[in-house]
Amino acid sequence: METIAAFITKLSDIVWGPPLLILIVGTGIFLSFRISFLQFNQLPYALKLAFSKNQDHTSEGDISHFQSLMTALAATIGTGNIAGVATAVVLGGPGAVFWMWVTALVGMATKYSEAILSVKYRTIGKRGEMAGGPMYFIERGLGWKWLAVLFALFGCIAAFGIGSTVQSNSVAAAIESSFGVSPWVTGIILTVATGLVILGGIKNIGIVASYMVPFMAILYVVGGLIIILLHVTELPAALALIFSDAFTGQAAAGGAIGTVIRYGVARGVFSNEAGMGSAPIAAAAAKTDHPGRQALISMTGTFLDTIIVCSITGITLVMGGLYTKTELTGAALTTQTFEQMLPGPGGWIVTIGLIFFAYSTVLGWAYYGEKCFEYLFGIRSIKWYRMCYTLSVVVGAGMSLGMVWTIADIFNGLMAIPNLIGLIALSGVVVAETKDFKHILAKEKRQRKTTISGDNTVNS
Repeated sequence: METIAAFITKLSDIVWGPPLLILIVGTGIFLSFRISFLQFNQLPYALKLAFSKNQDHTSEGDISHFQSLMTALAATIGTGNIAGVATAVVLGGPGAVFWMWVTALVGMATKYSEAILSVKYRTIGKRGEMAGGPMYFIERGLGWKWLAVLFALFGCIAAFGIGSTVQSNSVAAAIESSFGVSPWVTGIILTVATGLVILGGIKNIGIVASYMVPFMAILYVVGGLIIILLHVTELPAALALIFSDAFTGQAAAGGAIGTVIRYGVARGVFSNEAGMGSAPIAAAAAKTDHPGRQALISMTGTFLDTIIVCSITGITLVMGGLYTKTELTGAALTTQTFEQMLPGPGGWIVTIGLIFFAYSTVLGWAYYGEKCFEYLFGIRSIKWYRMCYTLSVVVGAGMSLGMVWTIADIFNGLMAIPNLIGLIALSGVVVAETKDFKHILAKEKRQRKTTISGDNTVNS
């Protein structure tokens, strides 16, 4: 058993080694140039579009722009925002936070490109629901069925790992630690809660996510901001340390600049999933009149996940300094730091955040896995998948998941390879769709000006 465990750990190190991380970040940089760094100049409009009260309810699709974004964020904002950031700071030093930011900024271009291709090449399934994602744009855009099958296969396996079992285990562990409730009791409650939501498909998931995700994100971010403001005099020094250590690596394990970059990039990618190919599956379900419009909304997910939520964790950890004084790591370190800086509520903010983050990931990945199963095995497999996925939640809650975590990491990483190949090969399509959408935006801008001018003429 030890030999198998050692092999799996070694395989995980290979999959998530420098080649994949370089490919992920390199693809983001490449796509950023190809779309003329659109993720920066269009970010304000994208955020306005994502949170607008006037959602598109007439175009083809299953759920609104906002519900699609919240479904993607449900899967994306998870234990990585709490435990992953802490691991990065412990092993990579404070400078790892900077490299998480860099990864997110170029990752926004990747998320944009994934979404634009997923909407363009989506199709309507036999149940009348939209079906899209890397498996569809790889097959329909490139004709490489074998590569599309590989992505879907890796996605199926990852869903039962990173999506259900390890997340339910995290929730069960947090509740047992805080309230003394048996993991099996938590597992049963989670299983029922999961089943009630996912049996209704993407529309149910979208509705629940649209309420749960804003609540959990605002709770965690506001709590973290209160802590930062209460210790605001320490903020300048913490930020200075993050930026200086990013280029020296003095605080990293082994004191190497390569270490700080590696853990910053790896944890950033693990948190926001840019390049993994998971989020565009949710983007393909959105009601939208043009692939570019939904793509802009999808890219805001990376900004919200890493630049906002992960930054709260990272800055608080660096300000607290507890990572240099204890052997704690992961969620335990984040909990202890929040408790130290805000005695009483601090620890609860992390505990409650972890519970909601993990459960929302269960829901988001339920949809990703379902679409991968549907692609591989057809529509009849969906009911069996939903039953198996729901049952895996209770199994995960009571298991020891050290090896399962590692296996989940492997298949989560393997998903990225077909996806990134498809993105690079179809980057010309991304550029063409982007140009077309820019023309539409310019036309809409002219129409607004004409309307305003006309209104002023009438009023005068």
